[in-house]
Amino acid sequence: MRGLNGKGVLVAGGATGIGAATVSRLAEEGANVVIGDRRLDVAEASAERISGATGAKVSAVGFDATDESSVATLVAEASARLGRLDALHYNVANLSEAVFEQDTDVVDIDLVVWEQTLAANLTGFVHTLRHAVPVLLAADSPAIVATSSDASFAGDAAKPAYAVSKAGINALVRHTASKWGKQGLRCNAVAPSLTLTEVALAENRPGWKEAVLERVRSTRLGDPADTAAMVAYLMSDDGIWINGQVIGVNGGMYFR
Repeated sequence: MRGLNGKGVLVAGGATGIGAATVSRLAEEGANVVIGDRRLDVAEASAERISGATGAKVSAVGFDATDESSVATLVAEASARLGRLDALHYNVANLSEAVFEQDTDVVDIDLVVWEQTLAANLTGFVHTLRHAVPVLLAADSPAIVATSSDASFAGDAAKPAYAVSKAGINALVRHTASKWGKQGLRCNAVAPSLTLTEVALAENRPGWKEAVLERVRSTRLGDPADTAAMVAYLMSDDGIWINGQVIGVNGGMYFR
């Protein structure tokens, strides 16, 4: 892809899954990356592995997306380490069993679960935009990509907090593109359907993969590398005419 070589990118939520796959793809394209993650030890291991495999400069910083001061420190540290900040990927979501598995329906959900979901998935993105946008506006062709989800469109009977948090991501992407697009900032989102991340692969229910695959207009389920490729494209010069969009990366599971 054109225009990624030498760029400085912050991937917030990049220790594993789609985030780590994105770090790897960006590094392969010649970008230097800072991984921000709550699990610093896992992020450092990913950074060392990816740096060794690609030769790119990849490092890790621990942060908490629900704490604005922690986010501010992450953005400042990433900018200092990279010497520039050209792009941001926000890939944070609270998928812990204590939260995600208790996201039932709007009648029964514990409001603590609701609040914790939105704090990480949505308000954390607000924190990150508040501190990253002013820095990114100094770059030549700045780009933001957030990880949304097909859940924001699907209208499922469960997981309302998660769906609302991702619908909020979509709205913030459009707001950001509208507010700063004339200053050269692109802001888009990727909306994966079920992707075989470490969390998904740990699911032990018999037959669930086969049941999901029946709904996909494709031959397989999603791989984190599929979404990573779209993130990289949207950050590259090849994606320079795309702004304010939420792009499905779902094998045709949903059409819109």
